[in-house]
Amino acid sequence: MAPLRTPSLASFEHTLASAKRTMVLSEIVRLAMDSFRASKVRFALTALGMVIGSASLILVVTIGMTGKEYVVNELQSIGTNMVELEYSGGGAGAVNDTRSDYLTRDDESAVVEQVPAVAASSPMLEMHDRISFGGGVVKDVLVLGVSPQYRDVRNLVVLSGRFFDEQDEQTHTKAAVVTEPFARERFGSADAAINQSFELHGIPFTVIGTFRERVETFGQTEIADETILVPYSVARYFQGTDSVKQIFFSIRDRNDVVDASRQIVKVVHGRHQPSSVYTAFNMIGMLRVAENVANALTIVLFLVSAVTLAVGGVGIMNIMLANVRARVREIGIRKAMGATAREIKLQFLVEAVFISLSGGIVGVAVGLAVPLSVRFFTDYQLPVSWISILVALVTSTMVGVIFGTLPATRAAQLDPVESLKYE
Repeated sequence: MAPLRTPSLASFEHTLASAKRTMVLSEIVRLAMDSFRASKVRFALTALGMVIGSASLILVVTIGMTGKEYVVNELQSIGTNMVELEYSGGGAGAVNDTRSDYLTRDDESAVVEQVPAVAASSPMLEMHDRISFGGGVVKDVLVLGVSPQYRDVRNLVVLSGRFFDEQDEQTHTKAAVVTEPFARERFGSADAAINQSFELHGIPFTVIGTFRERVETFGQTEIADETILVPYSVARYFQGTDSVKQIFFSIRDRNDVVDASRQIVKVVHGRHQPSSVYTAFNMIGMLRVAENVANALTIVLFLVSAVTLAVGGVGIMNIMLANVRARVREIGIRKAMGATAREIKLQFLVEAVFISLSGGIVGVAVGLAVPLSVRFFTDYQLPVSWISILVALVTSTMVGVIFGTLPATRAAQLDPVESLKYE
């Protein structure tokens, strides 16, 4: 007859069997949580480094993206969709032939008809004259003969009055649109310049508007401080020729600028002598360079912020090493009860990851609070990179794994007998 099993004997056998089994992850996580509850202040101070690192990572990416958007928007305001075509030389019929194969309005019309990507266009004639600004001051001014579409092609901002239209072009109206510096120095202000008159080559012109470039180009474009725009149909009579110095084209889609530039050159070159050279300039190359520079700076700042995460990881490792030394007897008791080295190592590794990941989550929240607050309380729409959030959380987890491995390994390698005798 088999002996009867008492409740106490069954409980002892159950405890012994459970000590021999591998602990499930939920039990290890529960032990880690109990450890954190016992020392909340130490846990918070240890996670502080990860909070700062993750928040700085989010903010650095936000700053980098904001700077990139600013640069791109500034370049787009100048005209990233614009293609500037000019005659570069060649086309002489003989060695001693001094004739030039300049552009014409017919070339402009042919491009508009044959290149579907072109949305608007304007020729440009360049002249110079001397104008009195009063008080004995006489200055050289730049006069550009352009079409009404020049305003859209060059993204010009009309400050007062209006820009000349197709009717002004067709009726050869002696109208002028002047820059703000010209209007201020010649007439006192942009508003005061409207309907005022001045002479170009002895012919009176009436100011119908003032303008400026959308962004400051610091003289790096064809527009100078004292620039006067007049209808092309009027300017051509001063020049006495139908030749055009430059033709500006606006492309519908920025992605088509490069292909459209090649098509424009091909169309114009087919209308002139084979030896003539025509060059199309656009700002796509400059835009790409600006984007690459902004991306490079963002990556550099990103790596600098990653150093902060590494410093936080060193802090986690030191605290966990101190934690292992403080819990030697606990480790010895657990090993005496049947806990394996793998379970001990996993427990301390989970604690390290929990510290770093918790700090990372709080840091991400702090980092997102800045751009989201700016969006909510102001009109500025700071960009937010959701990829940077994922990177911050993954990096925080990796820091916990990397810097928590050494303390966890030391805890797992402790001898249970020596640990029980540790004071």
